[in-house]
Amino acid sequence: MEYKDLLGGKGANLAEMMSVLNLPVPHGFTISTDACRDYMHGGWPKSLTDEMTKHVAALEKKMGRKLGDSKDPLLVSVRSGAKFSMPGMMDTVLNLGLNDKSVIALAATTNNERFAYDSYRRFISMYGRIVLGLDGAVFEHALDKAKEVANAKTDADIPASALKDLCEVYKKAVATATGKPFPQDPAKQLRGAVEAVFRSWNGPRAIAYRVREKISHELGTAVNVQAMVFGNRDENSGTGVGFTRNAATGDSKPYGDFLVNAQGEDVVAGIRNTEDLNALKKKFPTIHAELMEIFARLERHYKDMCDTEFTIEQGKLWMLQTRVGKRTGAAALRMAVEMTKPTGTGKKAWKISKSEAIMRVAADHLDQVLHPQFATKSKGIAKGLAASPGAAVGQVFFTADDAEAAVLAGKDVILVRAETSPEDVHGMMVAKGILTSRGGLVSHAAVVARGWGTPAIVGADSIKISGNSFTANGVTVKEGDWLSLDGTTGEVMLGQLALVASKPPKEFDTILKWSDEVRKGKMDVRANADTNEDAKKARELGAQGIGLCRTEHMFLAPDRLPVVRRMILASSPEEEASAFEELRKVQKKDFAALLKEMSGLPVTVRLLDPPLHEFLPHVNELEIKKATSGLDAEETTLLRAAHEWSEVNPMLGTRGVRLGVMKPGLYAMQVRALMEAADDVASKGYEPIVEIMIPLTVTREELALARGWVEEVLADINSRPVPKAKKGEKSKKRPKVSIGTMIETPRAALRADELAEVSDFFSFGTNDLTQMTFGFSRDDVESRMMPAYLEAGLLKRNPFETIDQNGVGELVFMAAERGRKVKRSLK
Repeated sequence: MEYKDLLGGKGANLAEMMSVLNLPVPHGFTISTDACRDYMHGGWPKSLTDEMTKHVAALEKKMGRKLGDSKDPLLVSVRSGAKFSMPGMMDTVLNLGLNDKSVIALAATTNNERFAYDSYRRFISMYGRIVLGLDGAVFEHALDKAKEVANAKTDADIPASALKDLCEVYKKAVATATGKPFPQDPAKQLRGAVEAVFRSWNGPRAIAYRVREKISHELGTAVNVQAMVFGNRDENSGTGVGFTRNAATGDSKPYGDFLVNAQGEDVVAGIRNTEDLNALKKKFPTIHAELMEIFARLERHYKDMCDTEFTIEQGKLWMLQTRVGKRTGAAALRMAVEMTKPTGTGKKAWKISKSEAIMRVAADHLDQVLHPQFATKSKGIAKGLAASPGAAVGQVFFTADDAEAAVLAGKDVILVRAETSPEDVHGMMVAKGILTSRGGLVSHAAVVARGWGTPAIVGADSIKISGNSFTANGVTVKEGDWLSLDGTTGEVMLGQLALVASKPPKEFDTILKWSDEVRKGKMDVRANADTNEDAKKARELGAQGIGLCRTEHMFLAPDRLPVVRRMILASSPEEEASAFEELRKVQKKDFAALLKEMSGLPVTVRLLDPPLHEFLPHVNELEIKKATSGLDAEETTLLRAAHEWSEVNPMLGTRGVRLGVMKPGLYAMQVRALMEAADDVASKGYEPIVEIMIPLTVTREELALARGWVEEVLADINSRPVPKAKKGEKSKKRPKVSIGTMIETPRAALRADELAEVSDFFSFGTNDLTQMTFGFSRDDVESRMMPAYLEAGLLKRNPFETIDQNGVGELVFMAAERGRKVKRSLK
């Protein structure tokens, strides 16, 4: 077990700072995460009270003072400290040990009555809010009134007499709210504070943060009890937060904020205007120099950017905390690259390896630098599932037609729908962002938006749409109002927020280059791409091929959707053949552009997969129109087809290879378009490498039948003469072609040995495999059930975001193993 598992990040780092780095850290002790877990599962541990009493006595001996003493009191802070940093998500209590007697002693020993009562009113307020559950407004109103009466501009200007009176007001508020006097026994105060920190582990904001950051709910938090040092003692004291590097930009220059005559929460709460480290250098030059030297030592020890908290008490610097700091995507890239070069000189120089630099850049960091971002954010009015990353700003419109008309009029548009369908594609294509109140991360809106790189938020169920307006948490948004969407976080914000254009920093390319060096010969990386524009970008970013080209996206353009519907509605083989021929022509053009961009690299093309009803209008919308204004002949036909093709559970219905069985010419048309495109591209000197994927096969017989359709078309194409090479050119060759399938069901994984007999490669559709293995309908569970399961710890991770290694992962391993036993060359 690592120290951080037992002591939490803060406790482990404090121990290192004191014992290894010999930094000025106040004495204290740490209550382990084991105690928190015991508390969560069975209440207050029996032995914990005795353990705390023993460690408090040891701390009192070191400090030469006693907790709550009426002559020379010891005061302590009680802070949370989980294994992984969760800034601001759990609770802290400062100045614990003060009571009506010890506050008098503190005033006498420090000869500073104002400081003593300022510390006491802070303690009553924090303890009242955090431990006793009072509304913070009770204390805030009393504080504002005290400032008004004393004619004080800031908290620091309130005189001692007024602070004395304020403490009495605070205590009365506690007694009124709880029916009991404010606790005077330091031992009871300490137990209450420790319990409050334990409880805060399962507070709403802590749970939400862990879900967002994918931190286990079972870890628990440690509790750090430390002797207090006081930044609010006098004008020669202060408190601050500092970073050894700039967490926003990655610049190596330290930065931070501090306040004179204040305690730590004042800096974080923003109740006073802070000053930067340059001001610290001017006011406390010796302290500043010491802090900079400590920053250098911390970076050398942790080999990373550190986030610190410090306090100055009467001219002496104390370090209260350090941790590896959070950072933006741009900062993460810059720091990772720069830290591979020596920092410092001589024996004190340090650096990290390229492999370590790569591991410090998370996928979220790359997302941030590749998508537009907001310069600043406002308070959100709603939140949904972050379906497609990026920032979008526009005016709200509620139908695809209105959105399209608004764009033609020169407006930027946010399309807001309960959910989207192919009927909305023309509006989706022109929208800057898409917001739906229903749906999951593989819903129509989500998949289409990601394919086009359009920022999108789905499943924002607090949004209630009514006509041309919606309400969310008491806010009404009407057609034409400005809205800002953060598709990276799922936040919906009111107004027209400024956007920052996305331009990846130079370190982005450096990290990708190093990644290529590390994985060379071990792993290939391909991209998902449905258009030649996607393919071009993928190649620019170093993709070694296309792992999935979803052909259904080629059917969604407004000029093609009517043709797809003609194919679905065809009442005779001739009508169907005519529609197939028209679709073949447009698909051939799309395939040619894609294969040209990826010349020399493999392109895996998945034949049509989604159920056909997705290309038809919603039954409900047509029925409503039929009942209100009536349907024309075309709409009546569409309604009949929508009813015919509608299914109770379409994800388990007529889709994938089953479509090929129901519409025998469909896959043949797609393969012909693809291979004719490959032939044309090859004739112009390009080198197409084609992999044809047949989706959702579950039996050998299915795959063998579908493979037969593909091979029949290939035989026809190959019977044609190979285009002759021009003088001076290499002789032309037929494109390389392989035929495989996507393993998307548990049965396919279990019978992979049989499928391998008629397959050249396997691809794994982990979304569907996860749905069918867990019995989850992703669109239904992600917006409602999944958050509850994650909060309750019933699932440690969302299996649609991180593959379930023990279940789905086992099926993937089994399928690969069984397939290769039959065919060693299986990819």
